[in-house]
Amino acid sequence: MSDAAAPTHASAVLEHIAKSLVDEPDGVRVEVVDGDHRAQLNLYVAYADMGRISGKRGRMASAIRTVTRAAAARDGVESDIPVEGLI
Repeated sequence: MSDAAAPTHASAVLEHIAKSLVDEPDGVRVEVVDGDHRAQLNLYVAYADMGRISGKRGRMASAIRTVTRAAAARDGVESDIPVEGLI
């Protein structure tokens, strides 16, 4: 991914959405990792907030990924968005 720009808009959108949903917004962290063909946006939230991010049957996580991928397309990059819980 060295040719492409960093997904700055996508990471800002992901962070904003996550902070809006969780009980501990200070525990939200987005990390951008460059890959070969796409960026990986790692979302870290407090362990207690994992359920709020995933939602019922993973629908909330799927919706977050869809919106963030659209923002990444605006940045001109493809992205993967795994969600990690922090203890």
